[in-house]
Amino acid sequence: MNLEKFDGVTLAKAQVSQLITTSLEKAMEKGTLPKEEIRQFVVEIPQDLRNGDYSTNVAMVNSKVFRSNPRAIATAILENMDFTGTFFERAELAGPGFINFFLGKEYFSTVVKAVLENKENYGRTNYGEGKRYNVEFVSANPTGPMHLGNARGGALGDILAETLAWSGYDVTREFLINDAGNQIEKFGMSLEARYMQLFDESYPFDESYYQGADIKARAEEFAAVNGDSFVNASLEERKAALVKFALPKNIQAMKDHLAKYRIDYDVWFSEQEMRDRGDVEKVIDILTQNGYTYEQDGALWYKGTALGEEKDEVLVRANGFSTYFAADIAYHYDKFVTRGFDKAINVWGADHHGHVARMKTAMNALGLDGDKLDVVLMQLVKLVGDARDEEGNVIYDENGKPKKTEIRMSKRTGKAIQLVDLLDEIPIDAARFFFNMREPNTHLIFDLDLAVQENSENPVYYVQYAHARICSILRQLEEEGLTAEAAENADLSLLSDPTEIELIRTLSYMPSEIIAAGKAYDPSKMPKYAINLATQFHRFYNACRVKGAEAELAKARLALCVATKHAIANCLKIMTITVPEKM
Repeated sequence: MNLEKFDGVTLAKAQVSQLITTSLEKAMEKGTLPKEEIRQFVVEIPQDLRNGDYSTNVAMVNSKVFRSNPRAIATAILENMDFTGTFFERAELAGPGFINFFLGKEYFSTVVKAVLENKENYGRTNYGEGKRYNVEFVSANPTGPMHLGNARGGALGDILAETLAWSGYDVTREFLINDAGNQIEKFGMSLEARYMQLFDESYPFDESYYQGADIKARAEEFAAVNGDSFVNASLEERKAALVKFALPKNIQAMKDHLAKYRIDYDVWFSEQEMRDRGDVEKVIDILTQNGYTYEQDGALWYKGTALGEEKDEVLVRANGFSTYFAADIAYHYDKFVTRGFDKAINVWGADHHGHVARMKTAMNALGLDGDKLDVVLMQLVKLVGDARDEEGNVIYDENGKPKKTEIRMSKRTGKAIQLVDLLDEIPIDAARFFFNMREPNTHLIFDLDLAVQENSENPVYYVQYAHARICSILRQLEEEGLTAEAAENADLSLLSDPTEIELIRTLSYMPSEIIAAGKAYDPSKMPKYAINLATQFHRFYNACRVKGAEAELAKARLALCVATKHAIANCLKIMTITVPEKM
């Protein structure tokens, strides 16, 4: 068997399906069951593995088809089942008609062999068949610092992109630079007012302008270079010079902070460059040709109601300027048509939920397939830490656990916490792991004090420690003359202890867990799987000796340790988290 890109779960499910189909065909040929078309059935992993490794409802969903009760159908299937050439050794009838399948020793040996053979590539599959996926995430406005939502979106989008890449998709990570439109106009006006206030304190600053200290800082930097040379220039000239000076600095700061966060984008897409190419006018022309625009009150409108939307949207204002909505349509047209992506996945904040359907129908209005655009809506983050008294002592509850309090301000600046503040206060490993501990569509409570703990209560430390522990074990065994190379020819059939089997079973889940994370756009599956894998390893090692075991068994257990080491390392690499060999 070719063990490259081995996916045990998918292979086992396929074998169960084939066993059932073949058995049903035999039963129909013998006349035990009438010749009918088999209805689709489910093969799944039972919650209680004492009921088997895999289970199917085939007998129940086909009860009407065969005009018989499920138990009779299941019995007919089992009577015609031949396990030769499969990973399974037996199957049993259970309950109202479930059929439970039990894996044989060969399967568990094959899983370990597959991990040892694929090493740093174990978990990769060809599931995505090379389809081109674009994952756009963060895309923060370059008018100010990135915030906590961007921190969560960055970790979420990056790990989602990596699970898709490991699943066989051709993935492009993308950041949309919103360097055009109303926010840049507002950015320029804010900078202009702060610059003028350096020379005239009474110069007005509108309450609608950006109020952050970063605007003042950029204006001061501009003045340090240019002095008062723009004070007597026209407002438009002054504003343009300030934006030209400050915007690249803000964009570079975003790139630097995201690089520190270990996010490497393939594409930084400029909205302004897209507008300069005339792409917005191009898609508006297509919408007009397709009958989805009309003029009213001097503006050009998109006829969203014709496609089931609650209201129509302005594409070009009466002043001749196109809207953000028009630019967003052009941007997605570029993804699907100009660059030819099979799927575009956007990670947006939950406050954008109303925009999702509009963008999908706009793609349909262009003659494209709106279903090729998927949006992951991400909920808010709440930062908490240990509650402390006036003297700085941690306050504990009745169970001896630290009480928690919400944290809104940065210790460093006293202002609202930004991405850069967070990366200064906690390990990047913890940030990337913690932000993916919950599904994207659920609110996330991020415990700052837990994130810096170096013990098993900290989940990322717990997983990293499992890897470091295995490395320590391997070093100790090597001193005894038992090397990893010696384990390559181990008799893996000797691995029969329940904790060994459960660890191997967990190893077998890894490829399908990666696929599931990408398919469901839910990267939280990766830290959850990593924690489970670490837990199963600790249970195994606490129950089974390697050092001091009979020679052949020691080799087999060493092989299992090495395989687990590779799997944990790969999980951490998918999350771009440090893989320590000592802790």
